[in-house]
Amino acid sequence: MLPLSSIRVLDLSRVLAGPYCTMMLGDLGAEVIKVERPGSGDDTRAWGPPFAAGESAYFLCCNRNKQSITINLKTERGQQLVAELADKSDVLVENFLPGQLSGWGLGYEALSQRNPGLVYCSLTGFGQTGPLRDEPGYDIMIQAMSGVMSITGEATGSPMKLGVAISDLTCGMFAANAILAALFARQTTGRGDFIDMALFDSTLAWLANVGSNYLVSGKVPQRMGTAHPNIVPYQAFAAADESLILAVGNDAQFAKLCGILNTPWAADPRYQTNAERVRHRDELLPQLAALLRQEPAAHWLRAFETAGIPAGPVNTVDRALEHPQTQARGMVREVEHPTIGPLRLVGSPLHFKSQPTLPGTPPPRLGEHTAHVLENLLGLTASEFATLSADKVV
Repeated sequence: MLPLSSIRVLDLSRVLAGPYCTMMLGDLGAEVIKVERPGSGDDTRAWGPPFAAGESAYFLCCNRNKQSITINLKTERGQQLVAELADKSDVLVENFLPGQLSGWGLGYEALSQRNPGLVYCSLTGFGQTGPLRDEPGYDIMIQAMSGVMSITGEATGSPMKLGVAISDLTCGMFAANAILAALFARQTTGRGDFIDMALFDSTLAWLANVGSNYLVSGKVPQRMGTAHPNIVPYQAFAAADESLILAVGNDAQFAKLCGILNTPWAADPRYQTNAERVRHRDELLPQLAALLRQEPAAHWLRAFETAGIPAGPVNTVDRALEHPQTQARGMVREVEHPTIGPLRLVGSPLHFKSQPTLPGTPPPRLGEHTAHVLENLLGLTASEFATLSADKVV
């Protein structure tokens, strides 16, 4: 029994934020029923290359442990089917524009009257309120508007987005957290709740110390490359062959670093404390960079590890996913896909002592479970299903 094995999730979301949220719930044992458009499905099924046996790598990354059914939500019968599925679900997750599902009779007010215990989570670009509520939200757009791009990149370069869709992923993780809280509260109240999640809000929250720095100081944060606004030295450096990162988190670690480098910096008032190192970073960092360029990265990493100074290589994605630590933690999992065969996926980071981390089921093919779900959950007969198919409802 996985933690959420008694929970059923109706997933009306597509692309990344919602699907990532529901995949997390599926990893925890929830039964996730993903509703897709007949014929085309989730937009990300076409986002490639790369593809594996016709399935896009993008879709595969966030849809394991789900069943796929196809229903045309623009038909009245399709809307009725989804409402009936919501009656039998604990959670509904959707990422339509505000008001769109309400116009189809599938908003929270309508569905919660039928199923008072339903936890209904809506993920949108800007939330259900405010002047931008009706605007669609895309990750790069949210990264730009939230200030994230303004602090990402080299100081003398252009604003940059992060290499992954962090606004979508952050919102999905926050949404999963909120859903779990609502399910916990339902044990006491017997009622579900409406959860209003926004990519914009989530990314603002993700600013963390950088946002706090501005609110406290009034100074607008700037791009600093890999450097840290509050800690020095804490960034990437070029060794003789490749880059490494050095993360000196306190003064004792800095003194050890000075010993390894055989420098007098630990006794220099400009560098003795982190606060002074931050103030004098422009004087210290060029000297440190020049010393680190004299030896290969492996030389420094061995020395820093021996001394207990946090440091590491700047891995490429292949090196990261094949790393012994990755393997030891089971963070690359293999599942058997009906058309791809053995399929490797990045695993769940949630590890419970009482539960083995299982691969679970592979991401579903489009509409793979439509007949099974509608016949077993809603009691439709084979002839009724055939009629729905002929009418292009499913």
